[in-house]
Amino acid sequence: MKPVSTSLRNKPDNRVHTIGLDESVLDAITKMARESIGALLVCEPGGGIVGIVTERDYARKVILKGRASRDTAVREIMTADVMYVSPEHTNEQCMALMTDRRLRHLPVMSGGKLVGLVSIGDLVKDIISEQQFVIDQLQHYIMGDRA
Repeated sequence: MKPVSTSLRNKPDNRVHTIGLDESVLDAITKMARESIGALLVCEPGGGIVGIVTERDYARKVILKGRASRDTAVREIMTADVMYVSPEHTNEQCMALMTDRRLRHLPVMSGGKLVGLVSIGDLVKDIISEQQFVIDQLQHYIMGDRA
């Protein structure tokens, strides 16, 4: 079982995108669209993480409630109770947490500092890669070196 730090290293772009509490939801969804991501960490002016805002938050708390994204602040729709993991957590532990809590994104913290953000897609990709490696090794073992 690989640690989630491996998934972070395998990401082509390991930047973590953030947004301020008082920025508009329109700013948030514009940034998500521009960066092709589904979530932003919400930070207070000092840089501390105070929440996460996702496409799901937008759909459920803005669109379905008839709010205007230009007039709604991120703080009004963000999820304040942010779950996080450490780099030592395994991909399987992260997937179990995400499944149990119905999360799609997990910040990775080490020593109180943000070191990355993993999505369910990142974890699935890494687990599939690991399984393919095992399958290839087993096939090579069973078939022998016939080349």
